[in-house]
Amino acid sequence: MKALRFDRFGDLSVLRIQELPTPQIGNDEVAVRIHAASINPSDVKNIQGHMEGTTLPKTPGRDFAGVVVSGPPELTKKEIFGTGGDVGFTRDGSHAEFIVVPAQGVALKPKRLSMEEAASIGVNYLAAYIGLVQRAGVRSGELVLVTGASGGVGTAVIQLARWKGASVIAVDRRTLLPEKLLEQGIELQIDVNSQDYEAMISQVREFTSGKGANITFDCVGGPLFDPCIRSLGQLGRQVNIVSVGTRRVAFDLTDFYHLQLTLYGVDTRAYDTVASAEILRQLTPGFESGALRPAPVVSRYPLDRAVDAYREVDPGAKGKVVLVPTGNM
Repeated sequence: MKALRFDRFGDLSVLRIQELPTPQIGNDEVAVRIHAASINPSDVKNIQGHMEGTTLPKTPGRDFAGVVVSGPPELTKKEIFGTGGDVGFTRDGSHAEFIVVPAQGVALKPKRLSMEEAASIGVNYLAAYIGLVQRAGVRSGELVLVTGASGGVGTAVIQLARWKGASVIAVDRRTLLPEKLLEQGIELQIDVNSQDYEAMISQVREFTSGKGANITFDCVGGPLFDPCIRSLGQLGRQVNIVSVGTRRVAFDLTDFYHLQLTLYGVDTRAYDTVASAEILRQLTPGFESGALRPAPVVSRYPLDRAVDAYREVDPGAKGKVVLVPTGNM
């Protein structure tokens, strides 16, 4: 089979397409013929040596969709999708023609989604679900503030919050068109392009009649960490998944304990394919109903041009870039 490989960390020139033996399954495993596999920013960072715990040589790639070609009878020939913090790091990933994962590490693909769409769900919705549902415990009627709202995880958080009956404030440096706001069900948009974070906090306070948000899901971190904390009301919860610009932040500890706030960190790398598949199963009804939608696919590349695809993702793509093995183009 063909697979994208790297045997050392560095720039994208370390990537190579190689011919490898088709992997064989062990006990309680499945072999999946990849029909589509998206590229995440963390896949690029993995090549560059910015992700911990990667063993070399390795095939990168976390998110995938395809058909089970060998494994338990109840899964064989089924269309599935998957992701995991182990694939592409400690086990070979999805940027290949085949992948072998635990049988419990795949979920049945939502019928209304194409392979490319299903392959674009994984990491973004995993982070959103873990943070918003499992950690912060979002409830119907609550107000969720999302930073980096136009990004992959931010968009997933918005849709997931609306699916769970919550209201949404979107914070971003890009102006979203009014029809886009209406489509996503956003109650208030705050533009922080001017970096006037005091104005952001004031807008939240005014919108909530001084009560503050129930949950802040911070997809940016760094300079937005403290403004998010200060936008919370009593018993508020904040979720952080990344920190842009600086790793160290500061906040008012007295306000933190007086308001009885809770801070959650989320790392999708801690969820292997089995744990991730369980979350994908929880999300599937939302995709089947149309309440949840995958990020738009902006580019598709054959596996032979995987390096070009990585180069598109590296500076920041405005949607999902997907690899499609030649036989499935």
